[in-house]
Amino acid sequence: MRRLRNVKIVATLGPASDTYAMIRKLHEAGADVFRLNMSHGTHPELAEKHAIIRQVEADLGSTIGILADLQGPKLRVGVFSGDSEMLDVGAEFRLDLDEAEGTSARVCLPHPEIFAALEPGASLLVNDGKIRLKVDACGPDFADCTVVIGGVISNRKGVNVPDVELPLAALSAKDKADLEFACGLGVDWLALSFVQRVADVEEARVLVKGRAAILSKIEKPNAVDRFDEILAVSDGIMVARGDLGVELPVQNVPPIQKRLVRKCRAAAKPVIVATQMLESMIESPMPTRAEVSDVATAIYEGADAVMLSAESAAGDFPIEAVTTMDNVAREVEVDPTYTQIIEASRTASRASVADGIVAAAREIAETTDIKAICCFTQSGTTALLTARERPRVPIIAMTPLVNTARRLALSWGTNCVITEEMNRFKKRGRQRGQSGNGSGIRRILRIRSL
Repeated sequence: MRRLRNVKIVATLGPASDTYAMIRKLHEAGADVFRLNMSHGTHPELAEKHAIIRQVEADLGSTIGILADLQGPKLRVGVFSGDSEMLDVGAEFRLDLDEAEGTSARVCLPHPEIFAALEPGASLLVNDGKIRLKVDACGPDFADCTVVIGGVISNRKGVNVPDVELPLAALSAKDKADLEFACGLGVDWLALSFVQRVADVEEARVLVKGRAAILSKIEKPNAVDRFDEILAVSDGIMVARGDLGVELPVQNVPPIQKRLVRKCRAAAKPVIVATQMLESMIESPMPTRAEVSDVATAIYEGADAVMLSAESAAGDFPIEAVTTMDNVAREVEVDPTYTQIIEASRTASRASVADGIVAAAREIAETTDIKAICCFTQSGTTALLTARERPRVPIIAMTPLVNTARRLALSWGTNCVITEEMNRFKKRGRQRGQSGNGSGIRRILRIRSL
């Protein structure tokens, strides 16, 4: 299915989009990759969605990517005797390992790893940062805190610890089971939550065994600080702005987003910008002007993909949300300013012969009457390097491997075609003296996949 845009759209599936008819409509409206959120739904339910996507793919003769998003460790408080309590600013509040029901003075935090890492002065954020606690004193089984930002705290609300590196692996026991299940289904991308260090990605890669590409979600301050190292061992990146905006001051997120997108592009690795892109469309058929501007900004920055979460998974207007993203992308990409921004941010690095070849292909295509850049690829690397150049003409990625084509559904500007197995081809010009036009010089063209 030929899109009239280069940026890709990722749509999350959920209760509002779990039927064949809806998934097909979402793809026809513009969704290139479908996200399966492993935090919700049973394995049989997720397997059913996977099967429907593949049926839509077969019926439409299109290539669709599937991204399985692992939940990651979830840090939550316990329960309260009255289900909730009001915490006033300046009040004292204790977190501990006591499993007794909570009160206005204390509640259980069943994560000894947090207490082991805490230090006085650290911050604890509850319920997506709506409540902020400052640690005054702590030990291996408690943290005495002062309420800095108050509010209602209720059962099992999430806890963020932005100031310290937690001694927690990115993969919980549930994540490992979900990883094996998703790889067994045959998903194309696996998204890792709670990434803090390179070792988190390396552990996942050992378990994945090459069955899926690994996409690291950047949602922790530690991941931002170590981004270059994490990018080097990842196949792709998701800028998870929601959690970043909780653990960091919100004004820090836009420059981080711009910096990470540019680094991913320089490394020729796909990057998704995610979270709250069209949030109001969960309940409204029309987005706000600010949301449209937010989507457009990610596209102007050169992101490979923009993502819908609850808008397509649980919203009232999933088709309209995808259509809006598609319309915004198409409008932005015909803006001369978009071309200027993209070309001004193009890297001049020529670290290898392959880099030089794709750069030359882009320059030739843009200065002659060439209508598209075609590349053969086995692993997808050739297509990714070509996409990094952000050429003005379409990229046609030809591969004999359907898995490679599906993974490239996340890459900017790539239009995949499944071909027969081919290692190289030769085109020979006519010899001097033969009939037809020609200079008499034998020409040989060889294209090898990387």
